[in-house]
Amino acid sequence: MSDQELRKEAHDLDVTVWVGKHGIDSVVDELADQLDDRKLVKVKFLRAARGGTTTDELAEELADAVGADLIETRGNTAVLH
Repeated sequence: MSDQELRKEAHDLDVTVWVGKHGIDSVVDELADQLDDRKLVKVKFLRAARGGTTTDELAEELADAVGADLIETRGNTAVLH
């Protein structure tokens, strides 16, 4: 599927992973499990997680940690495949 098709499919998804003050390390296992079960997962980065970094940087780091593709970031939310 193309990125555009994946973005369309992700539009109606609910956020299932929240990254908070404990950072991305605390959600890596949960995200990996969810990616095994479904094609797309929406991740929300709370203000406490962002600190001095951007959502794009955190999303890329999280995608690398679980071996996923970053489809898009919008606001404080990312979609991983």
